[in-house]
Amino acid sequence: MAELTAPLYDADGVLQGETPLDPSVFGISPNLPVLHQVVTAQMAGKRSGSASTKTRAQVRGGGRKPWRQKGIGRARHGSIRSPMWRGGGVAHGPKPRSYHQRTPAKMRRLALVSALSARASEGAVHTVVPLEWETPHTKTALALLRAIGLEGKTLVVVERRDGTEELSFRNLPDVRIAEARYVTPYDVLWSRHLLFCAGTWGAYGSPEPLEAKAS
Repeated sequence: MAELTAPLYDADGVLQGETPLDPSVFGISPNLPVLHQVVTAQMAGKRSGSASTKTRAQVRGGGRKPWRQKGIGRARHGSIRSPMWRGGGVAHGPKPRSYHQRTPAKMRRLALVSALSARASEGAVHTVVPLEWETPHTKTALALLRAIGLEGKTLVVVERRDGTEELSFRNLPDVRIAEARYVTPYDVLWSRHLLFCAGTWGAYGSPEPLEAKAS
């Protein structure tokens, strides 16, 4: 079986060689049902669940019967705050609730590995050497992406979100930044390309980063 690799670039976007990828993370057959369930749960968890409506018991007014029951030719009503009336309560309306869905840790990991493997099979995984930029600069980050040929939605995976990498990439509209330990399946599926900075591409398969090899 051929070794699974990803292209390795330097800070200027020049191809330097290849980086071996862990086949147990980037080379499995994606489990689409689990991936769908975890992404659905992740999107549901982002819902605030704060929508609320008032029932007829909570709407102000309507304490007296608007007119007598019989003898006037009108339909019978007991309160002007009935859901049938304008300004009345809402029948079966939304109330504050939680949309949380339980997903075990093994399921979340399988979904993430499935998403990474799907992107790796498409040739969308790229790696870059340490970006030793002295000061953050958006033009430098944009030049790197253009040199590599990454157009469209790109997920940049960094080791920590407190360095010059984040400050350089964060103003680009089609770029999303995530720490290696916080990458989610939705982040991977959202992006067309994945750019792993040094020290992150092996974070999902082994405790130590994989070493890059020259071609």
